Amino acid sequence: MHNSLPGVFHIDPEKCWRGGQQQASYLHQGLVARGNDSWVICRPGSPFEKHLESKRLPHLSIPMRNEGDFIAGWQIARAATERRVSILHLHSAHALAIGLWASLFNKKLKLVGARRVASPIRKNRLSRYKYTSSRMTRHIAVSEGIRQVMIADGIAPDRISTIHSGVDTQRLVQEEPRDGFRKSTGIPEDHLIVGIVAALTPEKGYPTLLAAAAEVLSKHEKVTFCALGDGSGREALLRQVDELGLGDRFRFMGFRKDVGAFLHIFDVFVLASHMEGLGTSILDAQSVGLPVLASRVGGIPEIIEDGVSGLLAEAGNLNDFAEKLSRLIDQPALREQLSQGGLASVKKFSIEQTVEKTIALYHEIL
Repeated sequence: MHNSLPGVFHIDPEKCWRGGQQQASYLHQGLVARGNDSWVICRPGSPFEKHLESKRLPHLSIPMRNEGDFIAGWQIARAATERRVSILHLHSAHALAIGLWASLFNKKLKLVGARRVASPIRKNRLSRYKYTSSRMTRHIAVSEGIRQVMIADGIAPDRISTIHSGVDTQRLVQEEPRDGFRKSTGIPEDHLIVGIVAALTPEKGYPTLLAAAAEVLSKHEKVTFCALGDGSGREALLRQVDELGLGDRFRFMGFRKDVGAFLHIFDVFVLASHMEGLGTSILDAQSVGLPVLASRVGGIPEIIEDGVSGLLAEAGNLNDFAEKLSRLIDQPALREQLSQGGLASVKKFSIEQTVEKTIALYHEIL
């Protein structure tokens, strides 16, 4: 059945490498591995292009300057005709516009949009058109929470399918740290490590987490917080660390490629987001057996059953986070219980499931 699928272009015009690009890559790899014709269209020189080259995965590099770039749309439409591509899978809000341009030049293309963020759709006319255009065949929401936001924004429910993002549940298990890795971080050997993997951007809730950390560290001597990620909020967060007197007990390690190695030395994983489409970093943490504390927002309650596969706290509530972090630090048995619960539940979010459900959707719309 899978080999009867016509070609697919995955369009990602972004200049960064974040969770959305990882998800698009997983899906692309899954399609190729199943014998389907699949290509990623990305920007020349982008991190995505470098990733695809390193993995030797099929791709085309096309300059996509902005949402008004109809020339990129024309080039994509022409390439789709040459390669017998029927589906454009549009992996970001900017990609929607490029896909709509392409569909003007090749009216047979089916457009599938991916929505990964839980924020309402912007009210300007271009944003509304991108999501409500009759040319958009289907939208995929990566959580039911996002689907409900889209319905509230006026998109017809039958045009939105929920397909949870997935993770490679074995990839990070195998990324064990090299000898001396923990020592190289400078974190004392006898400290319990509370880890975070999240961009340093407003929606990730770092100010709440820093305030909660100050509360926790005033009562627990042998604990260090360790955050992986970079972003526009870095300077302000470093100032907050100074103001709270946290010193080197809350460390910002920057963007890291060796996330797996860090997950293996963390003892607890925390995510204090104010907004989260699904929270694949939580799935990554669960896949290596970490107990997780995260905000009760967006799609997170769809992957964490409170008290079973992790703990949920109210977004922005530093006392709630501090109290639950202290419980996790003080109770090894609770950490073990949530670790086992997370390992069991993360299997429902494997990338294989995501790929199979997406292929089924492609067949349905064709």
